[in-house]
Amino acid sequence: MSAGRSAQSYRWRAWVVLGLVVLMFLLLIGRVLSLQVLDMGRGAQFLQHQGDLRTVRTAELPAYRGLITDRRGEPLAISTPVISLWADPKELEIGAYLNELAGLLELTPGELEQRVERYAGRRFMYLRRHLVPAQAREVLALGVPGVRSQREYRRFYPAGEVAAQLVGMTNVDGRGVAGLELAYDEWLSGRPGQKRYLKDLRGDAVRDIGIVEEVQPGRNLQLAIDLRLQYLLHDELSRAVTVTGAEAGVIVTLDSQTGEILACVSHPDFNPNNRSAVTMSQTRNRALTDVFEPGSTMKPLTMVAALESGRYSPDTIIDTSPGRIRVGRKVLPDPRDYGEISLARVVQKSSQVGITKVSLDIGQEPVWDVFQRFGLGEPTATGFPGESSGLLPQRPRWRPIEQVTLAFGYGLTATPLQIARAYAVFANGGVLPDVTLLHRDAVAATGKRIIDTRTARQLREVLHGVTGEEGTARRARIAGYEVGGKTGTVHKVGAGGYLDDQYVALFAGIAPIDNPRVVTVVVLDRPKGDNYGGGAAAAPVFARVAGETLRLLGVAPQLDEQEDMLAASTSEEPVL
Repeated sequence: MSAGRSAQSYRWRAWVVLGLVVLMFLLLIGRVLSLQVLDMGRGAQFLQHQGDLRTVRTAELPAYRGLITDRRGEPLAISTPVISLWADPKELEIGAYLNELAGLLELTPGELEQRVERYAGRRFMYLRRHLVPAQAREVLALGVPGVRSQREYRRFYPAGEVAAQLVGMTNVDGRGVAGLELAYDEWLSGRPGQKRYLKDLRGDAVRDIGIVEEVQPGRNLQLAIDLRLQYLLHDELSRAVTVTGAEAGVIVTLDSQTGEILACVSHPDFNPNNRSAVTMSQTRNRALTDVFEPGSTMKPLTMVAALESGRYSPDTIIDTSPGRIRVGRKVLPDPRDYGEISLARVVQKSSQVGITKVSLDIGQEPVWDVFQRFGLGEPTATGFPGESSGLLPQRPRWRPIEQVTLAFGYGLTATPLQIARAYAVFANGGVLPDVTLLHRDAVAATGKRIIDTRTARQLREVLHGVTGEEGTARRARIAGYEVGGKTGTVHKVGAGGYLDDQYVALFAGIAPIDNPRVVTVVVLDRPKGDNYGGGAAAAPVFARVAGETLRLLGVAPQLDEQEDMLAASTSEEPVL
């Protein structure tokens, strides 16, 4: 009986144990189902999310920055694919790879160790930015733990220093920091995309999952400049600076028919593809950012005020004897006594005495009004970063000497582009054009009329005379073409006033004069030697630049070149 009771108890315990085992198995099955199938709060989605946190990453896909081209589609700025190498300092192990890795990164072993120590405790550091893919592959082939790569784009400028100050440049992160790269950064940048990928235990990408957000490439930007003319102006400016010993210079050429800036160069310049020794003065686009007193280039505008007063015509006789005039305590001389000459000849000979008498006669208000209508004291609205508006002074009371010097182009400041736009008024038959750095499809300039057509035509005839045998700009003449313009020779300003031995030489010209196509302004800052005047230093540069420009634009010669050889005489430009 005791043996039967014991067997019964044994069977009961066995069933209990079996039941518990089955129950535990069922609970385990249920738990697995709840986690992987039923998704009860912390189920499949929870596990998937936890797994993703450990293995799935999101990476940015860089956007291709838009091209910058000239008016003919020639590239001025392009983006090329490059590889940047980075590392997680906590995972980086360079001990066995130190010398080889440092050599490929173009560092000394000590420099690499210092860089790693500087980022100790962080999770990200760049080893080298913007390597060509072949060089990056050599580094990655070492298999250094913790070293990884990412694709980026690097900006390259095919024209180099020829268009650098206009196009500008980007920083290492591909953002515009100067010039049109900065002005149109949002337009050019586009929008980066995103992708998801799986990483392994070492953090390396093993498989792409898919695109989260598509990349939106940047848009292209077509400029108004013609790269052929840009090269021409760059070469001629470099030559002029060397010949005259000038410290700086500017040439800007404007299409008088469309208002487009066809070329724009400054010296000194820089190479945007190698910035190791670049200074701020080299990056300035002096045609739009630098201002100076325009001097005698403003005398044609003063003549406009005289003609509009109704008291003068181009043939009105003005007595300039005895070749000098006193205004207050200042004596203003001409190079010689021109005697009685017409108002047109006053401008052509750049007579200080003649302009002084005209300005004192008509007063400063008409002169100031003409200067203001011609766009002086106002920005040209090109959108270029740092563009200067210059200065056109407005005084409640003007002393006689201030009234006179304003008519001479002293006491105000302007950029080379502002002067070019002002002379475009004469080329356009009286219309102040809307200038642009971007290519314009329209065949005619937009703008507003500020003087009548007859006055503009009269001034073109006067400017043509400036380049004639008895004008101050004989060396601006171009074989085969009739041209016109005005010289300027301006004293530099120092701490104690105007300097007697430092000048700015200028020439503003129109070509051809009868059917104008281009306006070109040449500025040379501090030319050395005896030929420092606008007629001697700047006018010959205009002749070479404008002549080649007309030929490149397909403008047919008007004259027999053998009958229109350039005069080699020296300018008689006064230097008030």
